[in-house]
Amino acid sequence: MSVQLLISYIFLGLTLAAPIGPVNSARLDKGIKNGFWHAWMVGAGSMIADAAFMLLIYMGLVQFLNIPWVQILLWLVGGFTLTYTGIESILQMNKVKLHSAKNRKDSLFHCFMLGFLMSITSPMSIIFWLGIYGSILAKTAVSFGTSHLLVYSSMIFIGLTLWDLLVAGLTTGMRRYLNQRSLSIISVVSGLSLVGFGVYFALQGLRALFS
Repeated sequence: MSVQLLISYIFLGLTLAAPIGPVNSARLDKGIKNGFWHAWMVGAGSMIADAAFMLLIYMGLVQFLNIPWVQILLWLVGGFTLTYTGIESILQMNKVKLHSAKNRKDSLFHCFMLGFLMSITSPMSIIFWLGIYGSILAKTAVSFGTSHLLVYSSMIFIGLTLWDLLVAGLTTGMRRYLNQRSLSIISVVSGLSLVGFGVYFALQGLRALFS
């Protein structure tokens, strides 16, 4: 087991976490409004959900996710969670003041659960991990055997953690250069992004329900 190979799996974890999606939008929104720890907790919640998916796939329990009613439930719950969060972000765009002690910050637990629910109910996450992580396990088993699959999976998870820390740090730094207008714009854009994902999920769920 070479160090270079382990580093490549850490880098893979970074690249898997990087694409813009609901969780990264929520990370940016909570981090810019509330600071480092709130952004980090959104990511931490998401990572726990990712770990659950990785464990399910690792243990071969993915058949459960192929049950039609489970898929419909995930579409609908994921759609509601994202739409509600997006609308909340838009409605609060003028209520948050930069560098003000009067701001009512979201609790860290709320941010953690937001990230967790977004990921655990997201069919995109399920499809993503089934397609990407499942194929990675298969390729790794063929190339290097099954004895170190857990180690390589841990390296991917380290990459996810590094991305979470990076985004949380960036949002904290960005707060220094923002004014009230730019903060409102970010809230609206982030909110609309989440609503867009939520509506898409809900439509997919309703289509599957009535088809």
